Amino acid sequence: MCAGSFMVVNASGRASGQKAHLYMPTLKENDTHCIDFLYSLSSRDGASPGTLNVYIKVNGGAQGNPVWNASDTVTEGWVKAELAISTFWPNSYQVIFEAVSVQGHPGFIAIDDIRVLAHPCRKAPHFLRLQNVEVNVGQNATFQCTAGGKWSQHDKLWLQQWNGKDTALMVTRVVNHRRFSATVSVGDTSQRSTSRYRCVIRSDGGSGVSNYADLIVKAPPTPIAPPELLAVGATYLWIKPNANSIIGDGPIILKEVEYRTTTGNWAETHVVDAPTYKLWHLDPDVEYEIKVLLSRPGEGGTGPPGPPLITRTKCAGEWRRLPRLRWFVFSAVLWSLDWSD
Repeated sequence: MCAGSFMVVNASGRASGQKAHLYMPTLKENDTHCIDFLYSLSSRDGASPGTLNVYIKVNGGAQGNPVWNASDTVTEGWVKAELAISTFWPNSYQVIFEAVSVQGHPGFIAIDDIRVLAHPCRKAPHFLRLQNVEVNVGQNATFQCTAGGKWSQHDKLWLQQWNGKDTALMVTRVVNHRRFSATVSVGDTSQRSTSRYRCVIRSDGGSGVSNYADLIVKAPPTPIAPPELLAVGATYLWIKPNANSIIGDGPIILKEVEYRTTTGNWAETHVVDAPTYKLWHLDPDVEYEIKVLLSRPGEGGTGPPGPPLITRTKCAGEWRRLPRLRWFVFSAVLWSLDWSD
């Protein structure tokens, strides 16, 4: 247990928006724990003297938006609040208390008896580990926030991005009397990127904060070069897909060849499971356009086709006249075939 930190801010005579901060030491915890503190908002006229915010900064990163605040009314003496922070070693975090004054509202904003306790919070829910999410460009990305504790319809639960942007959670369901979960779809997956999110819940007893998890948006692969022509005949084209150099992300789990005549409006797609591929049953002396499609794991993982190979099959040679056939029938079950010029 660590105790003894306090802050008292006299908001009298202050301009609106003036701030005072108290920074806790950077913490690296390796087990479930709870931070609790006492706070007080007091004034003679009964109006709130300002706002008390709490921020959780992880690994020296952005301060972001508050995970807890109090501002609406003055308190009757000291009130206890809890912070259930699910950020563990080797990650570190820092709790920042911020008092913000309001002009024309004299009074005091105070915090006292800040403690780090080696047991779970009694009122603030603790989140289970938030998992990374990987999707392909343009697909829906969904995080699932699961917490231990009792859910109340008055609780506010949201997703907070590393840069401080907050996203409201859409669906909350109770798993059992001591656990609940919530899901949210992240809107912007329009381009290849990596961003970080965490779950935050505000309850009557304080706030719970999960670890940060990555949203990884991958770009489906596209070949840089067209297929390589290895051999050509009157009714076939033998190609090499050239799928080693790509734009986008791997791993590649599927290769396909799409081909059509340059004058037609139809197209066929064949799966390629070898380093080379032979297109059969083509028409002689016809120009074909051949492209390669590549796919990576996940929905929407097939990229746009690569640059085309445009080539023509050979002309058909002369048809050789078959020799004359002679049949010899010896019995109902015995016969003979003889070739002659």
